[in-house]
Amino acid sequence: MKKVIGSVLLASAFIATTVFASGNEVKVGNLKIENPQARATVPAQKMSGGFLKIENKGGADKLLSASSPASKTMELHTMTMDGNVMKMREVKAIDIPANGTVELKPGGLHLMFIDLKSQLKPGLSVPVKLKFEKAGEVEVKFKVGGFPAHGEPGHDHSKHH
Repeated sequence: MKKVIGSVLLASAFIATTVFASGNEVKVGNLKIENPQARATVPAQKMSGGFLKIENKGGADKLLSASSPASKTMELHTMTMDGNVMKMREVKAIDIPANGTVELKPGGLHLMFIDLKSQLKPGLSVPVKLKFEKAGEVEVKFKVGGFPAHGEPGHDHSKHH
């Protein structure tokens, strides 16, 4: 009986670790973080975008910051239209409404990896620590994938900072 319980506990720990490490879904407090992804880069590229979905099953919260060993710094950003030009700017926090959902995606709210330490290659996982006002901190694995390089007006980060 002890072997069965030990096996079940070991299997449960493995499954929980696999779900966390897969980068598909992580829960912290009332928040569920889904599909965290980072944009693949070319050699010597120093910036990249990070995207995810945050579902909130509780009271309002805020994403305050992000950090990763993959880059010197990370920032929270938004994209807005200024006339006919899409502009990117840093925001101090991202509001997560009570019982609501926020999507960080290309052309909208997103995370910026700034001063990357190495190339982000498709298939890799990048650890990112997210800090929320109420839910606290959580580490999430961002899966590096290819995203369309064209068709996103104003999403060129080459002249950023």
